[in-house]
Amino acid sequence: MFKEIDARGLSCPMPILKAKEIIENQNPTSIKVIVDNQAASQNVWKFLKSQGFDSVIESSGNDFAIIGKKQEESICDCETETKKESNNKISVMITSDKIGHGDDGLGSKLMVNFIKTLKEIGTDLWSVIFVNSGVKLTTEGSEVLSDLSLLKEKNRCNILVCGTCLNHFNLLDKKKIGETTNMLDIITTLQLSDKIINL
Repeated sequence: MFKEIDARGLSCPMPILKAKEIIENQNPTSIKVIVDNQAASQNVWKFLKSQGFDSVIESSGNDFAIIGKKQEESICDCETETKKESNNKISVMITSDKIGHGDDGLGSKLMVNFIKTLKEIGTDLWSVIFVNSGVKLTTEGSEVLSDLSLLKEKNRCNILVCGTCLNHFNLLDKKKIGETTNMLDIITTLQLSDKIINL
Protein backbone atom coordinates (compact mmCIF):
# COMPACT_ATOMS: atom_id res chain seq x y z
CA MET A 1 0.00 0.00 0.00
CA PHE A 2 1.29 3.45 -0.98
CA LYS A 3 0.30 6.61 0.91
CA GLU A 4 1.11 10.23 0.10
CA ILE A 5 0.95 13.09 2.60
CA ASP A 6 1.04 16.74 1.61
CA ALA A 7 2.45 18.48 4.69
CA ARG A 8 3.47 21.73 3.01
CA GLY A 9 2.76 24.76 5.18
CA LEU A 10 2.91 22.72 8.38
CA SER A 11 5.57 23.38 10.99
CA CYS A 12 7.32 20.62 12.94
CA PRO A 13 6.29 18.30 14.45
CA MET A 14 3.03 18.16 12.42
CA PRO A 15 4.51 16.48 9.28
CA ILE A 16 5.94 13.74 11.51
CA LEU A 17 2.69 13.34 13.43
CA LYS A 18 0.72 12.99 10.19
CA ALA A 19 3.15 10.34 8.95
CA LYS A 20 3.02 8.56 12.30
CA GLU A 21 -0.78 8.42 12.21
CA ILE A 22 -0.81 6.93 8.70
CA ILE A 23 1.85 4.35 9.56
CA GLU A 24 0.11 3.25 12.77
CA ASN A 25 -3.40 3.11 11.31
CA GLN A 26 -2.82 1.95 7.74
CA ASN A 27 0.57 0.17 7.80
CA PRO A 28 1.70 1.29 4.31
CA THR A 29 4.58 -0.48 2.58
CA SER A 30 5.64 2.80 0.97
CA ILE A 31 5.00 6.41 1.84
CA LYS A 32 5.69 9.85 0.42
CA VAL A 33 5.69 12.99 2.56
CA ILE A 34 5.92 16.40 0.90
CA VAL A 35 7.19 19.35 2.96
CA ASP A 36 8.34 22.86 2.11
CA ASN A 37 11.45 23.29 4.24
CA GLN A 38 14.72 21.43 4.63
CA ALA A 39 14.55 21.06 8.41
CA ALA A 40 11.19 19.27 8.16
CA SER A 41 12.52 17.02 5.40
CA GLN A 42 15.43 15.89 7.59
CA ASN A 43 13.13 15.29 10.57
CA VAL A 44 10.67 13.24 8.51
CA TRP A 45 13.53 11.26 6.95
CA LYS A 46 14.89 10.38 10.39
CA PHE A 47 11.43 9.41 11.61
CA LEU A 48 10.74 7.12 8.64
CA LYS A 49 14.14 5.50 9.15
CA SER A 50 13.24 4.81 12.80
CA GLN A 51 10.04 3.14 11.58
CA GLY A 52 11.90 0.70 9.32
CA PHE A 53 11.69 2.57 6.00
CA ASP A 54 14.49 2.93 3.48
CA SER A 55 14.08 6.60 2.59
CA VAL A 56 15.40 9.20 0.18
CA ILE A 57 14.83 12.95 -0.07
CA GLU A 58 14.05 14.51 -3.46
CA SER A 59 13.94 18.29 -3.85
CA SER A 60 12.00 20.33 -6.40
CA GLY A 61 12.08 24.10 -6.04
CA ASN A 62 11.03 24.90 -2.49
CA ASP A 63 9.49 21.47 -1.93
CA PHE A 64 11.05 18.31 -0.54
CA ALA A 65 9.61 14.84 -1.04
CA ILE A 66 10.64 12.17 1.44
CA ILE A 67 9.96 8.78 -0.12
CA GLY A 68 10.14 5.71 2.08
CA LYS A 69 9.86 2.02 1.29
CA LYS A 70 9.36 -0.48 4.08
CA GLN A 71 12.29 -2.83 4.61
CA GLU A 72 11.25 -6.42 3.96
CA GLU A 73 12.06 -7.62 7.47
CA SER A 74 9.94 -4.80 8.90
CA ILE A 75 6.79 -5.63 6.94
CA CYS A 76 4.27 -7.28 9.22
CA ASP A 77 0.62 -7.47 10.02
CA CYS A 78 0.38 -4.79 12.68
CA GLU A 79 -3.01 -6.08 13.79
CA THR A 80 -1.31 -9.21 15.12
CA GLU A 81 1.23 -7.27 17.12
CA THR A 82 0.59 -6.74 20.79
CA LYS A 83 1.68 -3.56 22.44
CA LYS A 84 3.22 -3.71 25.85
CA GLU A 85 1.22 -1.84 28.39
CA SER A 86 3.07 0.43 30.74
CA ASN A 87 2.05 1.54 34.18
CA ASN A 88 4.41 4.49 34.37
CA LYS A 89 3.00 7.72 35.72
CA ILE A 90 4.64 10.62 33.91
CA SER A 91 4.11 14.17 35.12
CA VAL A 92 5.10 17.22 33.09
CA MET A 93 5.84 20.43 34.99
CA ILE A 94 5.41 23.51 32.78
CA THR A 95 6.80 26.64 34.42
CA SER A 96 6.52 29.11 31.53
CA ASP A 97 4.41 29.84 28.46
CA LYS A 98 7.61 29.71 26.38
CA ILE A 99 10.51 27.30 25.87
CA GLY A 100 14.03 28.65 26.20
CA HIS A 101 15.46 32.14 26.02
CA GLY A 102 16.54 34.46 23.24
CA ASP A 103 13.42 34.96 21.12
CA ASP A 104 10.00 35.10 22.79
CA GLY A 105 8.14 34.49 19.53
CA LEU A 106 10.13 31.34 18.84
CA GLY A 107 9.78 30.27 22.47
CA SER A 108 5.98 30.53 22.26
CA LYS A 109 5.86 28.48 19.05
CA LEU A 110 8.07 25.80 20.59
CA MET A 111 5.80 25.54 23.62
CA VAL A 112 2.70 25.21 21.44
CA ASN A 113 4.39 22.44 19.44
CA PHE A 114 5.53 20.72 22.64
CA ILE A 115 2.00 20.60 24.06
CA LYS A 116 0.54 19.45 20.73
CA THR A 117 3.04 16.59 20.77
CA LEU A 118 2.48 15.54 24.41
CA LYS A 119 -0.30 13.16 23.32
CA GLU A 120 2.39 10.90 21.86
CA ILE A 121 3.36 9.87 25.40
CA GLY A 122 0.05 8.01 25.50
CA THR A 123 -1.72 6.90 28.65
CA ASP A 124 1.54 7.06 30.62
CA LEU A 125 1.00 10.81 30.70
CA TRP A 126 -0.55 11.12 34.14
CA SER A 127 -0.53 14.84 34.84
CA VAL A 128 0.46 18.19 33.34
CA ILE A 129 1.15 20.84 35.96
CA PHE A 130 1.15 24.54 35.12
CA VAL A 131 2.89 27.07 37.37
CA ASN A 132 4.20 30.64 37.05
CA SER A 133 3.55 32.06 33.56
CA GLY A 134 2.80 28.53 32.36
CA VAL A 135 -0.75 29.02 33.68
CA LYS A 136 -1.40 31.42 30.78
CA LEU A 137 -1.60 28.38 28.53
CA THR A 138 -4.78 27.26 30.30
CA THR A 139 -6.63 30.55 29.99
CA GLU A 140 -8.92 32.27 27.51
CA GLY A 141 -7.25 32.86 24.15
CA SER A 142 -4.59 30.15 24.55
CA GLU A 143 -3.65 28.32 21.32
CA VAL A 144 -3.49 24.96 23.09
CA LEU A 145 -6.85 24.74 24.87
CA SER A 146 -8.18 22.15 22.41
CA ASP A 147 -4.95 20.13 22.73
CA LEU A 148 -5.16 20.16 26.52
CA SER A 149 -8.80 19.10 26.28
CA LEU A 150 -7.78 16.10 24.16
CA LEU A 151 -5.08 15.18 26.66
CA LYS A 152 -7.66 15.24 29.43
CA GLU A 153 -10.22 13.19 27.52
CA LYS A 154 -8.19 10.72 25.45
CA ASN A 155 -5.05 10.34 27.55
CA ARG A 156 -7.05 10.59 30.79
CA CYS A 157 -4.47 13.12 31.97
CA ASN A 158 -4.86 15.39 34.99
CA ILE A 159 -4.44 19.09 34.25
CA LEU A 160 -3.36 20.96 37.39
CA VAL A 161 -3.16 24.76 37.42
CA CYS A 162 -1.53 26.75 40.22
CA GLY A 163 -4.16 28.98 41.85
CA THR A 164 -1.59 31.34 43.36
CA CYS A 165 -0.07 31.87 39.92
CA LEU A 166 -3.45 32.51 38.29
CA ASN A 167 -4.20 35.05 40.98
CA HIS A 168 -0.80 36.74 40.54
CA PHE A 169 -1.46 37.30 36.82
CA ASN A 170 -5.12 38.27 37.44
CA LEU A 171 -6.24 35.27 35.37
CA LEU A 172 -8.28 33.36 37.94
CA ASP A 173 -11.56 34.07 36.17
CA LYS A 174 -10.11 33.41 32.71
CA LYS A 175 -8.98 29.82 33.25
CA LYS A 176 -10.70 27.56 30.74
CA ILE A 177 -9.32 24.12 31.52
CA GLY A 178 -7.78 22.21 34.39
CA GLU A 179 -8.18 22.00 38.13
CA THR A 180 -7.14 25.04 40.13
CA THR A 181 -4.82 23.63 42.75
CA ASN A 182 -2.28 24.48 45.44
CA MET A 183 1.35 23.65 46.12
CA LEU A 184 0.53 20.77 48.46
CA ASP A 185 -1.45 19.00 45.73
CA ILE A 186 1.35 19.66 43.25
CA ILE A 187 3.98 18.21 45.60
CA THR A 188 1.80 15.16 46.26
CA THR A 189 1.34 14.60 42.53
CA LEU A 190 5.08 14.79 41.95
CA GLN A 191 5.74 12.37 44.81
CA LEU A 192 3.40 9.82 43.27
CA SER A 193 4.90 10.18 39.78
CA ASP A 194 7.30 7.61 38.36
CA LYS A 195 8.88 10.17 36.04
CA ILE A 196 8.90 13.97 36.05
CA ILE A 197 9.63 16.19 33.05
CA ASN A 198 10.49 19.78 33.98
CA LEU A 199 10.11 22.48 31.38
